[in-house]
Amino acid sequence: MEKKQIINFGAGPAKLPQSVLFQAQKELLDYNGSGISVLEMSHRSSDFTKIMNTTENLLRELLSIPDNYKVMFLQGGGTGQFSAVPLNLIGLKEDRCADYLVTGTWSSNAAKEAEKYGKVNVVHPKLDTYTKIPDPSSWSLTPGSSYVYYCCNETVHGVEYNFIPETHGAVLVSDMSSNFLSRPVDVSKFGLIFAGAQKNVGCAGVTVVIVREDLIGHTLTECPVVLNYQVQTQNNSLYNTPACFSIYIMSLVLEWIKNNGGVDAMETLNKKKSSMIYDIINSSNHFYTCPVDVACRSRMNVPFRVGKKHGDETLEKEFLDGASKLGMISLKGHRSVGGVRLCIDLSLFAHGVCVSPYRSVGGVRASLYNAVTVEDAQVLANYMKEFLKEHQ
Repeated sequence: MEKKQIINFGAGPAKLPQSVLFQAQKELLDYNGSGISVLEMSHRSSDFTKIMNTTENLLRELLSIPDNYKVMFLQGGGTGQFSAVPLNLIGLKEDRCADYLVTGTWSSNAAKEAEKYGKVNVVHPKLDTYTKIPDPSSWSLTPGSSYVYYCCNETVHGVEYNFIPETHGAVLVSDMSSNFLSRPVDVSKFGLIFAGAQKNVGCAGVTVVIVREDLIGHTLTECPVVLNYQVQTQNNSLYNTPACFSIYIMSLVLEWIKNNGGVDAMETLNKKKSSMIYDIINSSNHFYTCPVDVACRSRMNVPFRVGKKHGDETLEKEFLDGASKLGMISLKGHRSVGGVRLCIDLSLFAHGVCVSPYRSVGGVRASLYNAVTVEDAQVLANYMKEFLKEHQ
């Protein structure tokens, strides 16, 4: 019986390149003639040391990471870095304050976490909805802040920065979890970049942290050792047992990106895939609607509603059921945006974070990460056209 072809549009853990899965399958029981699996390999072994070195070297090559930056492979996901960033960097300045741009769920969560360790300033006017990036002319950066933080691509709401924020010399920190290696980036403009692997560069379990050397060593006393950048860099990410298999998978994905043209080629393909879907939304006479401002619509995560009432739940269920029958999975929008959502952190309300009720941003969400092919996106586009034809 022929296996049903599945297309995974999940937001993470996301689709992996098929060639990577085949390679991992081939080496699962016996890695490189060692007689054992990477799953049971000592993180202190010479074989795993080679895997770590290969992974870091590939990452440095693909992003042209300057020599004065350290690379870490840590656990705890992006959520762990919501704590690690202030614990390591908010003490850079005596006032212990940091500026945050809050344009979605993940930057909001990061700002809430940072408030435990210092003062958080949200630098823009309050947002009623997470559907736009406030104009930089409205920002009020804090003189003497330890760093300026933003999430480059908000996975839940489909908001993506197409520019690097100007900080006037302040340290810039970015959560790039959901668009990491999807396009070129000038690492030298950042003090710190972090990204969970499970969207564009691997499977769940490992988080990449890239940090400028001069920012290491300012850790707050209360920082857990596992989150201490100085300890982790001094031990080459081996202070505790790392996520060995996840790092191995990342090395295979990085090799795949390199062999397929690098980040420039990924950017070209990602623009093509997302344009394919947005073009249908824009030309559907409001049958499909995306609430995100055109200027900051994500190439990675495309949220949209189905039905001319800006979201007909019955029609959306029919759309999702039909997609599933055709082998397209994980298209349902994030659970936190399925209806009306209320944020109740009053401390952040005072700083201008969205806390009023707002409608969901996507009953449907298509995530178009690097491993999602143009052909995969075309299958979804064709289905959207047919569904529109049947119901308009």
